[in-house]
Amino acid sequence: MGWLHQYAVIGRKLPNEEIPEPEVYRMKIFAPNEVVAKSRFWLKNVKKASGEIISVHDLFEKRAGIVRNYGIWLRYKSRSDEVNMYKEFRDVTMTGAVEQMYMEMSGRHRARWSSVQVLKVVVVEAKDCRRPQTLQFHDSKLRFPMPHKLPRANFKRHRTTFKASRPSTTIMD
Repeated sequence: MGWLHQYAVIGRKLPNEEIPEPEVYRMKIFAPNEVVAKSRFWLKNVKKASGEIISVHDLFEKRAGIVRNYGIWLRYKSRSDEVNMYKEFRDVTMTGAVEQMYMEMSGRHRARWSSVQVLKVVVVEAKDCRRPQTLQFHDSKLRFPMPHKLPRANFKRHRTTFKASRPSTTIMD
């Protein structure tokens, strides 16, 4: 489990004489905890002074554990202006893909976590992927060979902490 969770935050403006039944907003927010998710809700819809949060609950994926392609639309504040972006990642969960995105944004663009806003996250089919870093994993004959493999003793009584000579780890096929 990573450091991010997906929350559904539901809130609205406070009712008054003009609007007795204000419009209810629901946002899906990626945040490390509920407190941060509540504070990120106020960025878009309603001012904190004139609104209320109705509920906050954690969202979980139904079928996590299957590798999927995720497309992430985001906006981040650079040193000069605001930039919109689309990025693709492969992961087994949506929150894992968003975590990868935050790490990449901090590494490649020097964007702080607080300056990145996730606009939309969707599962992208293989035929609709655009980025070469996700397309390279779509080959059905993709293999990850192990060029160096450490031989292991079959029985525990043959294992030792220290060896007299270094093991040969190259595989000669």
